[in-house]
Amino acid sequence: MPKRSDQRRRRNKTEITKGAAGMSADVPQADEQWHPIARRIWDALTRSGQSVYYEASDWAFAYSLMDDLSAYKANSKRSAQMLQTIYSAFERLLITEGDRRRARLELERDNSDHEEASAQIAIMERYRKAAAD
Repeated sequence: MPKRSDQRRRRNKTEITKGAAGMSADVPQADEQWHPIARRIWDALTRSGQSVYYEASDWAFAYSLMDDLSAYKANSKRSAQMLQTIYSAFERLLITEGDRRRARLELERDNSDHEEASAQIAIMERYRKAAAD
């Protein structure tokens, strides 16, 4: 898993291809029949920072994935391959921090006072290291 940008020594420029976003994506309502775990993941996904980047197709994919997860959880005979496939699909939605780092997406909480102090400490630490080298 790549390090966070403030932990990397080299900061190579990365090429990013940008395109126009579609219309504002409406978040579908969760299905009442979903397994509680799928429902919990869906609810967390709707509140997560990366969801602001989701298009309508991403929400449709997530909806389908929660349906698949519910079917998997409801089945008494579970396949390890099916679970691996579901977890692999979760990576495409950037659900975990590791997935987001690999996609070079970092989410930061709004901790203004704490972050300002941390940023100042980090800057001074960089100066100290640069002076030592």
